[in-house]
Amino acid sequence: MKRTGGSLVRQALEDEGIELTFGIPGTHNIELYDALAESERVRPVLVTDEQGASFMADGAWRASGRMACVNVVPGAGLTHALSGIAEAWMDNVPMLVLGCGIRRDSGRAYQLHDIDQMALVEPVVKAAFRPLRGDEVYRCIREACRIARSGAPGPVFVEIPANLYMMLQDASDEDLSPPEAPAGLHAGRGPYPEPAVVDRVVELLGQWRRPLIYLGAGAAVAHERLVELAERLEAPVSTTFQGKGVFPETHPLWLWPGFGDAAPAFARRLAATCDGVLAIGCRFSEVGTGSYGLTLPGPLIHCDVDADVPGRNYPAEVAVHADAEAFVTALLERLDAPRDPDEGLRRAIAEGHAEVERAWEAETGGSRVTPYALLRGLQRALGPEAVYTADSGNGTFLAMEILRLEGPGHFLAPVDYSCMGYSVPAAVGARLACPDRPVVALAGDGAFLMTGLETLTSVAHGAGTMIFVLRDRELAQIAQFQGTALNRKVASELPDYQVEGFARALGAEYLRVDRDDDVEDAVRAAWDHAREGRTTLAHVEIDYGVRTYFTKGVVKTNLHRLPLGERLRYVSRALLRRVTG
Repeated sequence: MKRTGGSLVRQALEDEGIELTFGIPGTHNIELYDALAESERVRPVLVTDEQGASFMADGAWRASGRMACVNVVPGAGLTHALSGIAEAWMDNVPMLVLGCGIRRDSGRAYQLHDIDQMALVEPVVKAAFRPLRGDEVYRCIREACRIARSGAPGPVFVEIPANLYMMLQDASDEDLSPPEAPAGLHAGRGPYPEPAVVDRVVELLGQWRRPLIYLGAGAAVAHERLVELAERLEAPVSTTFQGKGVFPETHPLWLWPGFGDAAPAFARRLAATCDGVLAIGCRFSEVGTGSYGLTLPGPLIHCDVDADVPGRNYPAEVAVHADAEAFVTALLERLDAPRDPDEGLRRAIAEGHAEVERAWEAETGGSRVTPYALLRGLQRALGPEAVYTADSGNGTFLAMEILRLEGPGHFLAPVDYSCMGYSVPAAVGARLACPDRPVVALAGDGAFLMTGLETLTSVAHGAGTMIFVLRDRELAQIAQFQGTALNRKVASELPDYQVEGFARALGAEYLRVDRDDDVEDAVRAAWDHAREGRTTLAHVEIDYGVRTYFTKGVVKTNLHRLPLGERLRYVSRALLRRVTG
């Protein structure tokens, strides 16, 4: 039967359950957009810049668990989207990158937008496909989506030559059948653990008086059983930044996001009392470990769906290549009866959190808005279902430390690629994917200048995104590092601008939050707007005077890692500048 290339792509997207595509149409893919106009299940979203498209697709998946599509024109469309694709690659976010290609039937060189896109994306995608015939299009997209979701998730690129959109294509019923999935995978994601390996893990855990559980985003697929695992082992639980929320942070065994120098003293102290670490779905990456500032208290059991991860940065006593849910299920089937509650441990964790809370509360009530008052005010007003997106830098680390979350998919941040400009488009994508949940962008005022125009996308689609622009007029994280290590700031202080002007120009509601006492009323007003489909831009006079535990820990870790001579040079230079000005 004859089908247009656009209709083949549309059917593949529908059959994959992809509900949102983000991009800007161009001459090469207008036939695809025309086909999408006839779909009742796939919604094409026009963005202001393709970088926003890839961040929106990222946010849609992290909040909802449903994969989205980046739909770009050749050349410039792809290069604009590349930052968000790289973020998805490093943060293990599945994403279909549907890149149009030049005509492959003309024999002509120097075509419009003609670059080697396959070579361009190769370092930041799991796989790249270029179907050359119409009968390959449908199965190619289905296979790309399977690869994106399976194993360690990530983006997959499909380049559809423009001529396949322009001409009718032959496609039989067989061509419209999904490719066969590999056997032996749990829920289509990753392998089951080897029984002998699970037995060795159970044996080792039985020898430990107190294990420490360390969870990353890869453990989210097992989140419903992680409380049972922690209580069976009576083990304190720490998470990575991306893993924030995979274990409920109000549980008496939850410790902190991290347990090294970038964590409070109580978390470090309690982690040091453990006999070993059971790590699931994490990679011990630079950011997550506070610049590799973790010291393991004992042997490491390391499980990950990616076979290359266990033992890569920290030596593993037992390396487990398995899907996290399959591994946790196998463990629970073999572990002995639950250990008795360790009241001393639970009391020490509670007292540690209370001490941290008191220190934060003591900073409130000043002339500007404290992060603690803002974030806790948001949580009180919006409840446990709210989703928060952060940007690269101080906002991410503050939200990671202060927010208390009950499940995965509530804290979305650019972590390992750490790309500025993430929070606003990611929030728009999350809100479009989860229209019944409050979604808040915590946008640094530097990052807002990069992708803040995606506020218009939220307004145009009635998304009702709440965007809080944190105004300190600096690139805060870099300015803090400069101030600490160099005692001066260079090119990190921002020119001033008016958030109200942006709100008026883009059709958003405007709010201003100057002090802690303003937070509750502002959040309620923003949520009232959101429920009516109106987007809010809020100017927040943020006070970054108190350093995060993360910032202090990273500075300490890196300073102590330097040779003694270099350490003295750094310290003496900063002291001299402080004295001389």
